[in-house]
Amino acid sequence: MAAPGALEPAAGSVPGTKVELTVSCRNLLDMDTFSKSDPVVVLFVQVSGSSEWKEFGRTEVIDNTLNPDFVRKFVLDYYFEEKQNLRFDVYNVDSKSCSVLKQKDFLGQAFVALGEVIGSQRGRLERPLTGVPGKRCGTILLLAEELSNCRDIVTMQLCANKLDKKDFFGKSDPFLVFYRSNEDGTFTICHKTEVVKNTLNPVWQPFTIPVRALCNGDYDRTVKIDVYDWDRDGSHDFIGEFATSYRELSRAQSQFTVYEVLNPRKKCKKKKYVNSGTVTLLSFSVESEFTFVDYIRGGTQLNFTVAIDFTASNGLPSQPTSLHYVSPYQLSAYALALKAVGEIIQDYDSDKLFPAYGFGAKVPPDGKISHHFPLNNNVDNPSCAGIEGVLESYLQSLRTVQLYGPTNFAPVINQVAGTAAQVTDGSQYHVLLIITDGVISDMLQTKEAIVTASSLPMSIIIVGVGPAEFEAMEELDGDEVRLSSRGRYAERDIVQFVPFRDYVDDSGNQVLSMARLAKDVLAEIPEQLLSYMKTRDIKPRRADPE
Repeated sequence: MAAPGALEPAAGSVPGTKVELTVSCRNLLDMDTFSKSDPVVVLFVQVSGSSEWKEFGRTEVIDNTLNPDFVRKFVLDYYFEEKQNLRFDVYNVDSKSCSVLKQKDFLGQAFVALGEVIGSQRGRLERPLTGVPGKRCGTILLLAEELSNCRDIVTMQLCANKLDKKDFFGKSDPFLVFYRSNEDGTFTICHKTEVVKNTLNPVWQPFTIPVRALCNGDYDRTVKIDVYDWDRDGSHDFIGEFATSYRELSRAQSQFTVYEVLNPRKKCKKKKYVNSGTVTLLSFSVESEFTFVDYIRGGTQLNFTVAIDFTASNGLPSQPTSLHYVSPYQLSAYALALKAVGEIIQDYDSDKLFPAYGFGAKVPPDGKISHHFPLNNNVDNPSCAGIEGVLESYLQSLRTVQLYGPTNFAPVINQVAGTAAQVTDGSQYHVLLIITDGVISDMLQTKEAIVTASSLPMSIIIVGVGPAEFEAMEELDGDEVRLSSRGRYAERDIVQFVPFRDYVDDSGNQVLSMARLAKDVLAEIPEQLLSYMKTRDIKPRRADPE
């Protein structure tokens, strides 16, 4: 079965090649009152032989622009013998944390076949966006390029000196945009650095980019780099540009490389114009890129642990209003989340034995409050056989414990971290799934536990169920701001939080809800595993020949 987000070919099909789609839009509808729209493009693929559309992926959100050039690409398997229908929906996003896009924020859509893009002149296709009655929605531009098999990745760092001052009350807020050239003389965006505020001499953080993205394996292909001054309203000021190539950049391993930043308009206007500053390549290194599959094939085991919230705020399990209520007709939100995530992860765990804990309940026989009691009531061996075994033990615990409180995460995080710390050679990786309904009572201790765990082979998934506000959970999910505790920063982002309500299918289709949830909560696990392996310089073991 194809993984969520993969194009589903007919049985026996072998993809002819992998194709990378780059997306831009022009003249989008302006939906925001005091600024411009913040667009995102969502790609849907039509399931072969049916009218059903499945979400394949999303670009990043770009603030304040009606003419976005998205950095995030879509990589698709291309089957020459099939009609692969694609749908691109464009939305204005008000909240980056919300995964559910609302109809009122819809900016337009376009339908194309992948073969149309590949078959268009120079692999470039422009289509009008439609779908908003009585409005011109602008256009979408698609660029298709076959991917090379190059698996090298580059890490580089740059700084600049004496850039032009662009801000009236300050200096400049510079950032770099990298483009690779195309055969027709146009350029495709492939990377943006972060913005360094209020300086004419910025030092950007080192960043990593696949060689495939930078030049698609053609080492002499032109790489153009633009220097901009960031503006809040999206109208970034052009400072200047310079050109290079992968081959030229790679020589910087043995020599100091300085590029002049030139602004063509200034050069034409001013006779004494020299440049708009310089950019220096501080470091450049290349290494082979290993994939999540390389490590799994090499024997890395995913160890799955479950922790379920048994605090009183969930409501009495015997009442239909309770989040733990066991209905004869459908699974509770807790059981749904557990099955959705567990049924995918269990495929990567050879023994299918999963430690499962509850927290926040009074536990028999003495009625003491516990924050990591085994669901199977076996302190010496808390493992359950398969996801069905975890579900069985969970339902049994509901009948024997008293829901209480408070909501403490730290004990179960520390429990799993202690196990993860015992084997750090890359052969074991731990995934902790916490399902909860509410506000964390031990936030400081939880932060400390996560910061400590961030140096271990471990990821944490938090699924929030019920109607509560989950601001604290968003803070733990370090996508926007790296988590810190007592001055210590998390070594890696290891937490992924999602509110379950965002994934409930309107039609009540629980299978669809589970598929959506699983896709999003598991999306970051491969990258988190790779980041651990990379920081420890752990290479995948060679798979034994069959």
